[in-house]
Amino acid sequence: MYYVYMLQCADGTFYTGITTDIARRVAEHNTSVRGASYTRGRRPVQLLCAKEFSDRSSASKEECRLKKLTREEKLEWCVAM
Repeated sequence: MYYVYMLQCADGTFYTGITTDIARRVAEHNTSVRGASYTRGRRPVQLLCAKEFSDRSSASKEECRLKKLTREEKLEWCVAM
């Protein structure tokens, strides 16, 4: 299983990513150098929502689509989850 997830950073911005293990990935964003460089300077991050996908291709397409949305549309996506 693959997950597309959205985080809220300490400065209020959003980060969208893809993973197979949400808990591990959020921990990496908060504590590890393996977290995205975008989130390293904006810690702590908090998981807003996640959606499960059966394959990486579908998850990657959704991640790409989400990254193009406005902030308001991203919030609507999270509420729908």
